[in-house]
Amino acid sequence: MTAIDRFTYLTFFLPLVTALQALALVSTATADVGTSALFKDHMVLQRDRPIHIWGFGSPGESVRVSLAHLTGKTQVAQDGRWNCTLDPLPATSTPIELKISANNEIVIKDILVGDVWLCSGQSNMEWGLGGCDATEDIQSANFPLIRHFGVEANFASTPQQNVKGEWTLCSPKTAPGFTAVGFYFARRVHQETGIPIGLLRSSVGGTNIECWMAQETLLNTPALKPYARMMRDSLEQYQKDLKAIIPQVEDWTARSNEAIKAGLQVPMPPAIPEFPFGEKMFRPRCVTLHNGMIHPLKSFSLRGVLWYQGENNAGNASDGLQYLEKKRAMLKDWREWFGDPELPFYFVQLASWQKTTNDPGLADGWALFRDAQRQCLELSNTGMVVAIDVGDADDIHPKNKFDIGQRLACLALANQYSKSIQSSGPLFRSLEVVGNQAIVYFDHVGQGLVAGTKKGRNPVEFTGSISLERFAISGQDRKWYWADAKIDGATVVCTHPEVPNPVAVRYAMSMNPEGANLYNRDGLPASPFRTDDW
Repeated sequence: MTAIDRFTYLTFFLPLVTALQALALVSTATADVGTSALFKDHMVLQRDRPIHIWGFGSPGESVRVSLAHLTGKTQVAQDGRWNCTLDPLPATSTPIELKISANNEIVIKDILVGDVWLCSGQSNMEWGLGGCDATEDIQSANFPLIRHFGVEANFASTPQQNVKGEWTLCSPKTAPGFTAVGFYFARRVHQETGIPIGLLRSSVGGTNIECWMAQETLLNTPALKPYARMMRDSLEQYQKDLKAIIPQVEDWTARSNEAIKAGLQVPMPPAIPEFPFGEKMFRPRCVTLHNGMIHPLKSFSLRGVLWYQGENNAGNASDGLQYLEKKRAMLKDWREWFGDPELPFYFVQLASWQKTTNDPGLADGWALFRDAQRQCLELSNTGMVVAIDVGDADDIHPKNKFDIGQRLACLALANQYSKSIQSSGPLFRSLEVVGNQAIVYFDHVGQGLVAGTKKGRNPVEFTGSISLERFAISGQDRKWYWADAKIDGATVVCTHPEVPNPVAVRYAMSMNPEGANLYNRDGLPASPFRTDDW
């Protein structure tokens, strides 16, 4: 079977076969009810929020639900679905049971009530702890109150009602399969709060942010109008191509039925037309991840979202310019789906990658994209982790997920768990020009600005110097020079003899800004930024 044949089978014919099998099961067991795959042994439910429990059954069937001391009744609707909402429960590390009774009875055991964090994005979020050279962390990963549910990848063409996956307790045996970023996040939060943590990982490598939005959102967001036009044109052409092969599909179906009756193998299906790629169109399956991996989760209450994505969008300049609007649209989308208009959303800025450049005027694609990510902080209830000091020049997947998880935990501990800690590294606030000095002001100075160095997972070492690297300065002529940058209290003062009248400053604006050394005394790195829009 060729790659195209496999893609055709997996994305077109296999779902059809699966649906037919499911229909057959329903027809032979019409009185039984089932639940979403999220409701399984060892699951974690979100504390202090209404508890939504849902599943499938025969229309009209009565369903009774009990959880701890809570009970509820509902009925299967005509579309074959049922749902029941129970009152909120406080956090508990004492396991409880969920019973669902109809003609059959389902008992789900070892349920905890705590905080559930959705871990989404692309491969750096998907990256497992087992791939992080983390032997000691794995050996000591005995945290039964931390649970992980990995949503299996599903590129669906229509909104799905269910997912595939299992809840697993964190142990030395299972931890290698946990999202590494999520593991380090959950470990710190759990250790500092004692609250059970559920990690709901729904991520797929090599995916654009567009993949994670509902198609309606993409088509109806004014800021994404050029993309929507291209998508509509492509979808219209694809529909024409699909309609053209219906006779072949009908012929294949007839021959397949004859083969089954004769006890023969089912013949190979006809090839489905490839999606009509535009110049900037990503692969077709990417527009369906929301259908298969977010839509089925929409009634599950969350504490917040951890998001590590951007490498796929960073290679396209227009993607970087539109990323804020794309994230705005996606975040609005998700907050509506999960029923929380202020759902916390914490994301990771791209880590350093590839060779270092010594050109002070070069603001390459990844640098501009990081700046676009920084601008996403204007969206409500968001936070950003800076990762330029933990990247790998030779690998787009840095093995140091420890610091990233720790920094995400800082955001949550400060904002959701009321801990008195610094949640962010220095963030550019404003620029003031006084004579030949360009004075940069920052938010999140914390205990003070410092020059520091980071080696592996070791804590940041403060050098004691006030001199900083990777600051560039320019005048009206737009010629850039490496600045003489020095810490002055809560500011950084930049000068250069060739720039008597500065107008703009940049910091760490390259794909791999090796040597960038501005931190706060809390050990958190400053974000790259630029004050110009050239």
